[in-house]
Amino acid sequence: MKQEIGVIKALYRYPVKSMAGEELDSSEVGWHGLHGDRRFAFRRVSDTSGFPWLTASKLRELLLFKPFMEGEPSANNSATHVCSPEGIVFALQSDELRQEISRRFKGDVELMHLKQGIFDEAPVSLISLATMNAIEPDIDVRRFRPNIVIETPENTPFAEDAWVGQSIMFGDAEDAAMLSITMKDERCVMITFDPDTTQSNPTVMKTVVRLNNNYAGVYSTVTRIGTLAVGQKLYLIKNR
Repeated sequence: MKQEIGVIKALYRYPVKSMAGEELDSSEVGWHGLHGDRRFAFRRVSDTSGFPWLTASKLRELLLFKPFMEGEPSANNSATHVCSPEGIVFALQSDELRQEISRRFKGDVELMHLKQGIFDEAPVSLISLATMNAIEPDIDVRRFRPNIVIETPENTPFAEDAWVGQSIMFGDAEDAAMLSITMKDERCVMITFDPDTTQSNPTVMKTVVRLNNNYAGVYSTVTRIGTLAVGQKLYLIKNR
């Protein structure tokens, strides 16, 4: 059974974990998520835990670093350079950038490149405009760091929760990209940070806790590769 549930309103990828994202008109999605998404991350050298990645929860200034690709933009290519909050451009894989991040963090870091991506739970995240607007009208979507922002016709907040265990197909082609919705997205302190100032607003997270037990949006895995594009229709495929 196929049910139309909305359209893609926006697409984002995050070339470096916890740095600023790039808004896209379209992107190829492979088995490990959107091409170029979270393929790089800085690792805290002294951290021997299972989660050694340097994120904005440890260094808020990461949000102000903007990865970009030098040259002709392409949805299929990853960033090559990073612009600092002061406007200084570093080559992404340069020792100069590594030293700059280490200085701000006050600890040694190293850049890691993982072809399969560096994700918290699953490679693709989705959230609806209705969910975000229920949390706070006209809230900055960048707080939630989604890959796919969806506009739903019913405009029902947290409708994504009901998609867990089902599949979503993008577009009408027989070989259209498809995702399996695996779990609800449990939120962390990241959503409290203003992406332009890094100032914290704890009210945002408190509201998500109050409205939906700290869940907003969903995670998914890729079950069929293809192309995603803003304006593309989404269909819910109910699994038996």
